[in-house]
Amino acid sequence: MLRVVSSIGNEKTSMHNNKMLGHIVKSHLHITRRPYEEPYHLNLVVSASNGNISACFEYFENASAICKWASALEQFPRHSDDVFLHEIGSEAPEERCAYYFKLRVSTTNSVGGCAIQLRFNNNQNSPNQELFEFCIHAEPSQINRLGKLLRTFSELNHEILEWNVTEGLLHEFS
Repeated sequence: MLRVVSSIGNEKTSMHNNKMLGHIVKSHLHITRRPYEEPYHLNLVVSASNGNISACFEYFENASAICKWASALEQFPRHSDDVFLHEIGSEAPEERCAYYFKLRVSTTNSVGGCAIQLRFNNNQNSPNQELFEFCIHAEPSQINRLGKLLRTFSELNHEILEWNVTEGLLHEFS
């Protein structure tokens, strides 16, 4: 049983209910790790929101990718036009990938603004298509904090990573 220790809550019900009740949903990234072929491959369920748009998707990732994300984000940005890009899968029909996921972190201006861009496409036709793309605005220190959380999360001792622009938490398996 997971003990909830933050206001982020269940990715499918609490965020929706917060919108329905008129509460402001914080920009956030919530990653749940489900046991799979570890330590090499991870089954991840990602819930994200920029405060206006929320999305939840599940995909499979190489465990080493989380370390790469951490390394890039812990020191982000290294210069004024820094970009970190991670892609898995493809949207090209001829490549026949099950899905496409893009995580792009970039600077947005010369005074330190940054954005985390997320794009996911399950490569299905309507009515089964699931497709979204949006950005979460953040400051460099907030991106760096996410990188540090990812570093610890990559050690595979935690089930859930919760990050928003004001705080971050890791939850161990219970």
